[in-house]
Amino acid sequence: MKKNARVLGVDMVKFSKPGTNEPYEVMAAKAVKGALTDAGIEYREVEQAFAGYVYGDSTCGQRALYDIGMTGIPIINVNNNCSSGSSALFMARQAVESGEVECALAFGFEEMKPGALGSVWEDRTPPLGWMIDRLEEIDPNIPNSPEAIKMFGAAGSAYLEKYGANSNIFAKVAVKTRNHAVLNPYSLFNNKLSIEEVMNAPLLYPTLTRLMACPPTCGAAAAIVCSENFAKKHGVEHAVTIIGQAMTTDTVVTYENPMTLVGAEMTQRAAKIVYEKSGFGPQDIDVIELHDCFTPNEVITYEGLGLCGEGEAEKFISDGNNTHGGKYVINPSGGLMSKGHPLGATGLAQCTELVWQLRGQAGKRQVEGAKIALQHNLGLGGACVTTMYQLG
Repeated sequence: MKKNARVLGVDMVKFSKPGTNEPYEVMAAKAVKGALTDAGIEYREVEQAFAGYVYGDSTCGQRALYDIGMTGIPIINVNNNCSSGSSALFMARQAVESGEVECALAFGFEEMKPGALGSVWEDRTPPLGWMIDRLEEIDPNIPNSPEAIKMFGAAGSAYLEKYGANSNIFAKVAVKTRNHAVLNPYSLFNNKLSIEEVMNAPLLYPTLTRLMACPPTCGAAAAIVCSENFAKKHGVEHAVTIIGQAMTTDTVVTYENPMTLVGAEMTQRAAKIVYEKSGFGPQDIDVIELHDCFTPNEVITYEGLGLCGEGEAEKFISDGNNTHGGKYVINPSGGLMSKGHPLGATGLAQCTELVWQLRGQAGKRQVEGAKIALQHNLGLGGACVTTMYQLG
């Protein structure tokens, strides 16, 4: 019988604006050292390491870890777009649960540039090209914008049109998220917003304003993943357990509409697998960190994760079921919208927040009585990683 992996230690550095950050290897080393200290172990006890990042040359993972130690272990670099960090976590969890190792390290980092994401390699086939082509087939008059803005903007517009929802739901989500961020010392933006401010911010795309989009930031985060025996050997009886995890990629269904093009169906399949593996459903979840690169994606993801029924997100938001006092507390950290989105670090920062929540270490933003946590991390191109955690 397979035994679930534990998360023994976590840490992250506060994310920063591009140009104000430390070098990637410094940020990564700080996060890894913090996770080791949190776990109460030494680096020499780590048997494998998985490094998530997107913008960097090969073996950046080795360069970062060599500042901590050179123990000769396998170090594997992972690039899965915005889900690179949680993909590293997925691989670390697999390594432990397979019995290959007792202790693995997952860490992620990113040095970003200001402005919208873009391709680095202009001399070869773009990995998202087929998605843009399909989007333009669906709507030949689609506004010209940077790739991510175009895709998530179109998905948001498609949601409003299909379900007749008020466009202010995207602003309401931004306001909710910023209210959470005020309580998080790791948040980059911690001033409250009003619906009017969000709606009147400069337009990036029809129905999508600047305050509905996350900023690029630089940062790092890390998690120590181990077996139950390893945790007990170190005197930890109630480490946070990964009770279900799934990674999904695109199928032909992705071609259907703008919402499936940005991962709605990938999310739905990943969530279903995790609920089946864990034995827990949406009704059992207390706290959630989900991929809110744009607030329309958070709205679409509510339904993909089964937190509410199809077309019911507007009522879900109006009833306050995405914040303290409602059914779930979603993105208590302030999410990507408030911390920013250093691609390789994001998934492991989500993991860090949820571990803190389940341990009761989240300070003023603590979700009272949190016992079950869900993480959702999405990378276009595509990969969706969904993870369920439980204390003990």
